[in-house]
Amino acid sequence: MACISVSTPSHEFLPHERPLMPGSPATPDHPVRRRLGYFVIGVLLAITGGFLNGLLMANLPQIQGALGLTPVEGGWLTAAYSMTNICMSLLLIKFRQEFGIQRFTRVTLAGFLALNLTQLFVHSYGFELVLRAASGVVASGLSTLALFYIMQAMPAAKRLGGFVLGVGFGQIATPLARVVSPFLLGQGDIQNLFVFELGLTLACLGSVALLRLPPSERVDAFEPLDFLTFALFAPGMALLCAVLVQGRIIWWSTPWLGWALAGATILISAALLVERNRANPLLNTRWIGSRDVLRFAAVAAAMRILLSEQNFGALGLFTVVGMTNDQLVSFYALLTVASLAGLVISVILLNPLDLLRPVIFATALIAIGAYMDASATNLTRPENLYLSQALIAFAAIYFVGPTMMVGLLRALAKGPSHIVSFSAVFSISQTLGGIGGAALLGSFQIVREKFHSNALSQALVLTDPLVATRVQQLGGAYARAVGDPVQRQTQGINLLTQQVAREANILAFNDVFMLIAVLAVIVLAWLAARWAILKYRGINPLADELAALQKMMAQRQAA
Repeated sequence: MACISVSTPSHEFLPHERPLMPGSPATPDHPVRRRLGYFVIGVLLAITGGFLNGLLMANLPQIQGALGLTPVEGGWLTAAYSMTNICMSLLLIKFRQEFGIQRFTRVTLAGFLALNLTQLFVHSYGFELVLRAASGVVASGLSTLALFYIMQAMPAAKRLGGFVLGVGFGQIATPLARVVSPFLLGQGDIQNLFVFELGLTLACLGSVALLRLPPSERVDAFEPLDFLTFALFAPGMALLCAVLVQGRIIWWSTPWLGWALAGATILISAALLVERNRANPLLNTRWIGSRDVLRFAAVAAAMRILLSEQNFGALGLFTVVGMTNDQLVSFYALLTVASLAGLVISVILLNPLDLLRPVIFATALIAIGAYMDASATNLTRPENLYLSQALIAFAAIYFVGPTMMVGLLRALAKGPSHIVSFSAVFSISQTLGGIGGAALLGSFQIVREKFHSNALSQALVLTDPLVATRVQQLGGAYARAVGDPVQRQTQGINLLTQQVAREANILAFNDVFMLIAVLAVIVLAWLAARWAILKYRGINPLADELAALQKMMAQRQAA
């Protein structure tokens, strides 16, 4: 990296080199060394942004234990990240447009550096909540910076591929976080995790200082009503995230969840009402409410729900059978490789004229993988799920780029002002799809566990000779420590009850996998039918958008 110049030379950019929209960097031609530097820094930023949530999820039990938190308090850590991450792009896009890309970069990284330094010395639940909320903001900023850096590394003809790479590397950080976590916590010291996060922040700061992005155009972007919309919309989405995260932990009948959901509905509706009557809205509700955009949001959210099979289902099953992070390093290393393969193949096969086909293929892989997992037993180990989970990990990355590009092309064709609306739609669909999928599957698993536990318990009576013999065998493990036969029988019954609970949970997770398989088949049938109809009629659903973009690019080159 020492051979890379500190910044790009300042000069008047040619029309085709100028930023596509205010707040994004210019796209001049770069020498090969500088392109390589941009790519490496972009990957670092993307993985760091993905680690901010990935490391939290991978080490949540350890963080809860170190801070003495209950499951509900641990759930608030997850909710805090989602609450800020889900809609910060609304403000960050305009912040870049108003103050420029360099100030945006410095504020994003310097603010998080201050929090990371404080975390080394302050260990409290309240500060951890603040830090995780800040992580949601920083992750949104880092993902954008990663896109900009990687796209600078690509020639103009391959820039869409750079966009897919920027999105994909952030997703790969999720399984990668579970690979590195056991090594960070090998001594059981949660402080190592905080030091690692600090190191990543310092590496990002140094890298972006070493090689800056080209300058961007600045405009007066903010309007007073933007802040009113955000003041209504952000708390509404935060309440919705809180309901989805905490619902399955404290259960859905808890009264405050209903009040929170009502508050979210009122606040979000008020924000949309304000936007609908603005001449220059922050959120273009008419565009967001169009059939094409709603279909895009539904597909993006549905895919994220289906992919909860891996983050919730497989991990939950391994937890039930007694597997810990230390025993899953090889498993998640395989998933990381599968994810990387999905990213590479997605870029190679990317075709803007047919962006629905890779989503169909990814959905089929999820259906196959989930069905393969639906026969787990108490003897199931990570190696038994290598193939099925690798298919799902591949699909998780393979679908993201094409799906996001559909929305981006539709937004760009309408004009740069629609980028904020697109960013909001995509972020909301992914965040709500992720935590909503976990809430749906988690609640379904709890219900099915109760069902299976009741069915198994009814079949176990002490008058049954087989059950009595099993209780006696289990109680025999305490023969040297417990002399009283009655107490040994009690211990045997307790052990049998634990085994019944384990089996009920395993059966419930099998039901979860089968549910995902069925849902995936339904989504697959819908997408495949739409794709077949479009092909039969010779319709390209993005024809108008691609034509508008080509016209826009021609006008820029002619200017």
